[in-house]
Amino acid sequence: MSGQQPTSRQELYDRIRQSSKDEVILEEMIRLGFWPRQATTASDPAEEIRRRGALEAELKALRTEASRLQDIEAMKRDARKRRLEESRRKREETKDRRLRERDERKTAWAEKQKTTIGFLGEGVSAGLNEGQSDVDKLARSGLPPIHNAVDLATAMGITVNELRFLAFARKTSTVSHYVQFTLPKKSGGERLISAPMERLKRAQHWVLEHLLEGRWLHDAAHGFRAERSIVSNAEPHVGREVVINVDLKDFFPTVTYKRVKGLFRSLGFSESIATICALLCTEPRQVSVDVDGQRYHVAMTERFLPQGAPTSPAITNLLCRALDARLSRIAAKLDYRYTRYADDLTFSGPREANPGRMLRRVHWVVEQEGFSVHPDKTRVLRKGRRQEVTGVVVNETCSVNRATLKKFRAVLFQIDKDGPEGKRWGRSGDVIAAVEGFANYVAMVNPEKGTPLQAQARQLVARFGKKPQPMKKAGPPAGSPGAPAAELAGSGPGSEPTSGGDGLPGEASPSEATPKKKPWWKLW
Repeated sequence: MSGQQPTSRQELYDRIRQSSKDEVILEEMIRLGFWPRQATTASDPAEEIRRRGALEAELKALRTEASRLQDIEAMKRDARKRRLEESRRKREETKDRRLRERDERKTAWAEKQKTTIGFLGEGVSAGLNEGQSDVDKLARSGLPPIHNAVDLATAMGITVNELRFLAFARKTSTVSHYVQFTLPKKSGGERLISAPMERLKRAQHWVLEHLLEGRWLHDAAHGFRAERSIVSNAEPHVGREVVINVDLKDFFPTVTYKRVKGLFRSLGFSESIATICALLCTEPRQVSVDVDGQRYHVAMTERFLPQGAPTSPAITNLLCRALDARLSRIAAKLDYRYTRYADDLTFSGPREANPGRMLRRVHWVVEQEGFSVHPDKTRVLRKGRRQEVTGVVVNETCSVNRATLKKFRAVLFQIDKDGPEGKRWGRSGDVIAAVEGFANYVAMVNPEKGTPLQAQARQLVARFGKKPQPMKKAGPPAGSPGAPAAELAGSGPGSEPTSGGDGLPGEASPSEATPKKKPWWKLW
């Protein structure tokens, strides 16, 4: 307790608040000399005042604590409020941090997507991280040193994102890169054609031009090759005693995605490039379903070569190199000659040749190479009957069926006499264009017979003109590699006309034929 006189009223109030009013009065009386500092009586009032002041201070503290403890619910509310505020603050901080991290991941992923392809669908993405091609092997084959998706997209002149879009393998998708339609087969039934959309077709043409063309092919292959045609395929078999025609069943569907990928790997490309190129060149058979106003394309089979893609013929020629080599060796041992035009295998031999022995070996080799022989399309043609190879008669020289030529000359005569109205040739709606195309075909097969027919057809074109052809929305144009393999329409560099319904070029299909009792010269 201070023994000095208070200098201000506030100091006096503070002293009273710290002890008690009686203690302050006592201290002032002692300081002024009105009361002794040490007690002289048995019961000293000053000591009692001090003890009472201490007790009152303790009691005051106890009351304060009791008051505080009595409001425990308020304390809980305050604590809960503080915790909620702290939790809210932390949540906001966490939310902001996660948003920043998400934006950073999104930006990083977008940048990564521009430079890499790590996933292209289930079951086909395992090797996309392997991006090192065999540079020496590529150099020996004259192929560009492409290692990864960036190299391929840059070479194609597209972005990595577009390359991913074109190659992505989906089981179900709202987008299809192909237009599918059917064409009637000359042997009955329908052939499924898958025509690629423009963007995919450009990518496939790049693959064809830069990666597939120029590779070594066996000399027995004549389909889809420059300076070769059905005529070059038929010429080795002219004048032979026995001609054997064998067709491969489901030629393009037999070549699956795995085989195409293996082909690109064998050329020296990395696992990544082989995967992407194989996906660009294959497609599953799809069905389209409408659900809630949205059309979905559902894959029903594994991926295979689509008939209609510009890359499919070149891929089959490369994959058939071993098949052609083995069949050529077997044919040479048995004194046969062998050629192949797409899925048509032709063998020709001397009179003493044993077709059964040859066919048994052909079946065995074809199955070992991953193909199968069509059981209903094997023909053995002897010298005494008409021998044909991919629609070309080869008995004495390459020529067109005499009956077909006779009908064709009659059509030319009737058009020249009465005009094109009511006349037709083949499946074309423009008879003038049809006869011009067939005349060119005859000239290609047999120039001696075809040149006069070409002159007559040109005269008819000059007189009557040709109908303007409507723009086709789907389907491969005549002469493109996407035309049906077993048909004569455009199956190679040469412009070759469409085969008719019974296999003879230019003739009408059986469903369009007139009853046989009517004379042929009255058909038009």
